[in-house]
Amino acid sequence: MAFEQTLKTLAERREKVLAMGGAQKIAKRKAEGYLNARERIDYLIDPGSFCESGMFATSHRPEMRARTPADGKVAGFARIDGRDIALVSNDFTVLGASSSVINMKKIKHVKQVANKRGLPLVLLGESSGARMPDRMGAAGRSIVAQDPVEYQRLRETPWVSALMGPCYGSSTWYAAMSDFVIMRKGSTMAIASARVTSMAINKPIDPEELGGWRIHADKSGLVDLVVDTDQQALDAARRFLAYLPSHNMAPPPQCPVPEGSDEGSKRILDILPQSRTKVYDVRKIIDALVDLGSQFEIKARFGRSIATSLARLDGRTVGFIASNPMYKGGALDVDACSKVTSFMVLCDSFNIPIIFMVDVPGFLIGVEGELRGASGKVINWMNAMSLVTVPKITIIMRKSYGQAYINMGGGRNCDEFACWPTADLGFMDPAVGANVLVGEKADDSARRQEVLDAIAQDTSAWGLAELYEAQTVIDPRDTRAYLIRALEVHRLRMSNGVGQHLLRNWPTSY
Repeated sequence: MAFEQTLKTLAERREKVLAMGGAQKIAKRKAEGYLNARERIDYLIDPGSFCESGMFATSHRPEMRARTPADGKVAGFARIDGRDIALVSNDFTVLGASSSVINMKKIKHVKQVANKRGLPLVLLGESSGARMPDRMGAAGRSIVAQDPVEYQRLRETPWVSALMGPCYGSSTWYAAMSDFVIMRKGSTMAIASARVTSMAINKPIDPEELGGWRIHADKSGLVDLVVDTDQQALDAARRFLAYLPSHNMAPPPQCPVPEGSDEGSKRILDILPQSRTKVYDVRKIIDALVDLGSQFEIKARFGRSIATSLARLDGRTVGFIASNPMYKGGALDVDACSKVTSFMVLCDSFNIPIIFMVDVPGFLIGVEGELRGASGKVINWMNAMSLVTVPKITIIMRKSYGQAYINMGGGRNCDEFACWPTADLGFMDPAVGANVLVGEKADDSARRQEVLDAIAQDTSAWGLAELYEAQTVIDPRDTRAYLIRALEVHRLRMSNGVGQHLLRNWPTSY
């Protein structure tokens, strides 16, 4: 056969690349319950859709070429639910998927194609950091920082990172730049490994304490979702992308409305306590309003006094920012501010309308918050909200006090404003206000009651509606229908559902 030897060479080279770091390393991963880099791709994407880029790339160092199939990072293009994506899957069996001259060229290429052609970028992280000795000495310095916009994010397309093992170096950097970050338990994310860090600080440190899932989901807020397995991480990546457009110049995809979606709103009065001092889980309210089973919460473990969720109303993607009295009575702290701001950036960047569900007693004040720059975080939130160009709808459920009234879309900070009859719109809780004005230890109970009554006056939904500061007062059970109709009115018809993206270069962490 013509070209027989040439084609045999091609087949042999392909076989070597597909063997990755060798049968022994692959078997070890399987025994530990982890997918390898290529199995992760096969699980994530539509069958048969992978178009690999750089399959035959190797290390640029001659002595390392035989040991670096695909140079430790499997890259290319594929489809998820019929939509094209770009992806990189780190192969830890090849030199710990360490970053090198060649494999970073692969990342650069698929990233540039994604940004230019409107493809979401999926990064399956697991890496040991920079490859040595490649990065050592003057020669090592001369091969880094050759791309001045490597760390620029203008949010042309959504980025998803899944952290599924030790993640140092590029896996950490790209996760910190992503719109959605998933972390499998047992993984770590840090600037450098626990071993390197221990040497630097001359103190033993556990990898979990350095950069485990509790650190990043509960404390730093860099991780949006925690899962138990590789498969769950990949499922979450698929689900997140289903809510978003492929790029920022298109509206989100529309989905069929599941049967029975209108029934949930009838249960709202069973979820909302009649006493305004009793707590409830606002995520149950959201579930009752949205298309059946469509709520997808982001950063559930971080800034828990507020819930941020993607969901669908009448088949269309929306973003919910909702006070959650289950935690701190719904009072907003520094973490909640950061969480809301990043969520608004996500929604505005990808043309997702925002719905505020409000039951907020105010901001949590105190020394700790001030030490963490609370006032700056509050104003970051307001600055970001003033730049949002997608529709914003506000529903006051119960309390909406003080500055938090403004931050949660009060006044002219939304396009449509409705109250439930249970709304309470004072500057602060009347009892607290009376204590401030009269003094906690004052003996004049009659005077205290007089002040309390004065503060409580005109704080109802009716007062706001009479002034046309709220457009309407609605039965809570009618909220789903109201939101669907309000969003139909405020749809971005003049730009085919696309906003102005004034937040597109907002920092991914700050």
